[in-house]
Amino acid sequence: MNHDGSAGTALRRAPTRLARVGFVARFRPPHLGHAAILEALARNAETVVVGIGSANRYDLDNPFTGEETAELLRPLLPGGRVELHLLPDLFDGPRWAEMVRERFGALDLFATANPYVRSLVEGFWRVVPTLSLLEPGERVAVDGRAVRRAMARGEAWERLVPPEVARELRARGLARRFREEFGLETIAREAPRMPAEAGGDAR
Repeated sequence: MNHDGSAGTALRRAPTRLARVGFVARFRPPHLGHAAILEALARNAETVVVGIGSANRYDLDNPFTGEETAELLRPLLPGGRVELHLLPDLFDGPRWAEMVRERFGALDLFATANPYVRSLVEGFWRVVPTLSLLEPGERVAVDGRAVRRAMARGEAWERLVPPEVARELRARGLARRFREEFGLETIAREAPRMPAEAGGDAR
């Protein structure tokens, strides 16, 4: 199975569309990097099958429910040519992979940036790194953790997400709720740890 990105390069240059391609991410929240990948998949496939990972979790790393995340994501999906699935964590990798295979069905290509996910599904589908789907000028250096960190600090997080997502986060009060529930914990996690003084209390 080839994972060197050549399949993604071939997809970008392909004269005809693929039938079905798949992509799984947590989308907490959907950001500009996700948007670029979804646009690339939509350009090159008749149907894009999207999975929202960790859909059953609500915590520091998943501060929006699966249903809320789906609503944030919908404006970025190609109309009429998408299947959207909420994928719960099962805390059992092989069982999770079987669940995804059953829900996604036959695919021509599966894109992921997660090496562990790749290892779980590479026996089912042809797998490519998400960045290989994008031309260098389309790539956006952002991830969900950076968006949440900026949101927690009251910085300009809106510039890291598509305008439609920023509007929904504000209109639904989700950005405010995130800061109230997880803001301090997010900032504390990002803070550098101070070494304990010799002989002092290390707690």
